[in-house]
Amino acid sequence: MMTYFKQTLAAASLLFFLSSTTVASASETESSAETTAATSTLTLRQGALLKTPTAKELPKKFFYDSGVEIAYPTDGVKGIYVTAYSVGYEEKFNKLVDYVDSNNLNAMVIDIKDDMGVVTADFNSKDSHIQENTEEYIPDIKELMDVMEEKQIYPIARIVTFKDTLLANEQPEMSFTESDGSVWVASNGESFINPFLKQTWDYAVNVGIEAAKVGFKEVQFDYVRFPEGFEVWGDDLNYDMGEYADLEMTDDEKRVQAITDFTAYAKEKLMPYGVDVSVDIFGYTASVVEASGIGQNFPQISENVDVISSMIYPSHWGTDYFGIYKPDLYPYELVSEYMIVENELLATLETPPISRPWLQDFTASYLGSGFYQTYGKEQVDAQVQALYDAGVNEFLLWNALNNYTY
Repeated sequence: MMTYFKQTLAAASLLFFLSSTTVASASETESSAETTAATSTLTLRQGALLKTPTAKELPKKFFYDSGVEIAYPTDGVKGIYVTAYSVGYEEKFNKLVDYVDSNNLNAMVIDIKDDMGVVTADFNSKDSHIQENTEEYIPDIKELMDVMEEKQIYPIARIVTFKDTLLANEQPEMSFTESDGSVWVASNGESFINPFLKQTWDYAVNVGIEAAKVGFKEVQFDYVRFPEGFEVWGDDLNYDMGEYADLEMTDDEKRVQAITDFTAYAKEKLMPYGVDVSVDIFGYTASVVEASGIGQNFPQISENVDVISSMIYPSHWGTDYFGIYKPDLYPYELVSEYMIVENELLATLETPPISRPWLQDFTASYLGSGFYQTYGKEQVDAQVQALYDAGVNEFLLWNALNNYTY
């Protein structure tokens, strides 16, 4: 699927080609009889004629001005995840701000559309879905941005994209349904909206635009995928494939194409607002050709974003990937082995994004006795050091309760 922006570039490239073709005379050599007479030929230029500019490459006058001045950290983004609840609880939020201030951290990833599908601040948006699904967990978004600006904490808006129980229940036609018409529900009680449908794309992107307008400097899309296991049981569900229905592709290929197209679409739509676009992605997708069941292709998604944030928590891996038995016990070794794979993969891309992995700052006691350890500063430092040793100086820390030890 070509987006409007890509079509524009294609047209511009064609015009440039037609107006700048060169006339070349054949060389007078004895080695080829075909060059006995001078001929005029069209020669194609090698390489891309036009390159999509990034927000950092264009003057600020071309972008929407939120009025919030927060520079990209010179030593790279080093951030923590912050729920909207933590922002709304003044004492908790102040402690988190002080925590970031007290060490080499410099960024916060803040829930703007959360895991249930709630838009967490009032943006006075014209988008009907945003209007209907807003709960002001963040009571004053302007005040939040004032704090970010004063402390120069780089603000990243986390938008949970296709996991959206709220909208799925409100509009089952935008989700996946069972034979009896009920919305499909995962074992954990959560539902997804359908990545094949353009209106689900627009909803996520419109939330991102609202975040950019109030001053967030980056929009991070999470759950940019189909539900896990969809390739196994998805055929038993009812859903609309939209524009992908008639493509001559397998269902696996269609899922990958839809997710890849969404990332390109989001980048295009958010470009006028001067924000970076990032995507959270399963770490294992870098170690396989593609995770077609959920629609994630690591190289293709990476080509469409400014930042790729792989979730590489040691607790989330099995021994079949890097041969590390009980990986939760070996945070340095696990991250080191993963980064070998990711660095090699990113090196093959024409326009690789910044690598900014998610690291584990939580204890995975659910793994059972002997398979986990209590995570604290030592274990988090080990992961950070592994990134540094691999040439990566950006990272994000995850703790669902926002209790950090780094």
